[in-house]
Amino acid sequence: MASTNLTHSTQEQLKDEQLEAVGEECKNLILSLPKEYGFGNQYYYFFQGFWTTPSQIQSIISFQNDFQAKDSDVVIASMPKSGTTWLKALTFAIINRHHFSSLENHPLLKTNPHELIPFFEFHIYVDTVCQFPKVDLLNMIEPRLFGTHIPFTSLAKSIKESNCKIIYICRNPFDTFVSYWNFMNKIELNQSLEDDFERYCKGICHVGPFWDHMLGYLKESIARPNKILFLQYEDLKEDINFHVKRIAEFLGCPFTQEEESNGVIENIINLCSFETLKELDANKSGGLGWIIEKKYYFRKAEIGDWINYLSPSMVEKLSKIIEEKLSGSGISFKRFDLIVLCQPHVIEVQQPFEVVMPPSDINEKLISLPKSIPPHKH
Repeated sequence: MASTNLTHSTQEQLKDEQLEAVGEECKNLILSLPKEYGFGNQYYYFFQGFWTTPSQIQSIISFQNDFQAKDSDVVIASMPKSGTTWLKALTFAIINRHHFSSLENHPLLKTNPHELIPFFEFHIYVDTVCQFPKVDLLNMIEPRLFGTHIPFTSLAKSIKESNCKIIYICRNPFDTFVSYWNFMNKIELNQSLEDDFERYCKGICHVGPFWDHMLGYLKESIARPNKILFLQYEDLKEDINFHVKRIAEFLGCPFTQEEESNGVIENIINLCSFETLKELDANKSGGLGWIIEKKYYFRKAEIGDWINYLSPSMVEKLSKIIEEKLSGSGISFKRFDLIVLCQPHVIEVQQPFEVVMPPSDINEKLISLPKSIPPHKH
């Protein structure tokens, strides 16, 4: 649904600008799809079971038709703002640790993780709107490392049928929304938090609905655990040492006892930490495409920042959606068990997202949280 502060003519202009960038055949397909106005002041179209933009549809179709996977390929998959940058850095450092044993000249110190591990739909099959630099598949060193936000069901057939590896990361939907909203607000100012939240709850965001995205990769990870590793951002934050070793084992390059004794794991963790990456000149200046500055990828990397943005009614609504859509899947966000005291009523979450909700006449709230989650800022 279009935002109320945009005129009909403005909406039509935005629609035309999006469609101008795609070919005629693709344009005819797009015009036949359901559409909704959404994040970034643009239209999203419901394509192959998920929401995305016209230029992305054209890139994804090219990817599906042309990409030929190799058994040695590694794909990092995620919803936007779920820890993608961090996981890309970790994966690159783990796989290439024997090539860059000295950290002094490591590529991650000079190059953004998204440039080292390109997205299929942005860098390989170029998004004509974002205009990311094109990466030539012929010049990529093996094992080839790729990133994608595309749902599993829409990946190229060769990826599904080959022996290539996929590492998927998901994040608590509350924090994912807030991080994504902040990211999009830097690209396109004056985003409405309330309007975008309503769209997010309906699944109308890039490659949404988020629940279908998570469940698609989870299902395949259960069926083929040797092909897909399913990770949660909060688990990595809680025990990064364990998960770095887990990723290495999954990729067939486990750490030796000598490497562990020599601090190789700790060096990789420190190199790829949010604090290190954010302060690098390579991530402070310059852009990825014409509208996204590199620094936009490094905001807070905190657990629980949603508390500073979402009202009790918004928490109630998203909690119900998570319970409805993910119940019985095995996906839970245990780091987010919390007690929210609402005068004069109580919201209690004893198990992840099993919520006893108060009536709507809430006047004030007090939030008592685990030490890993920051207090509410009044």
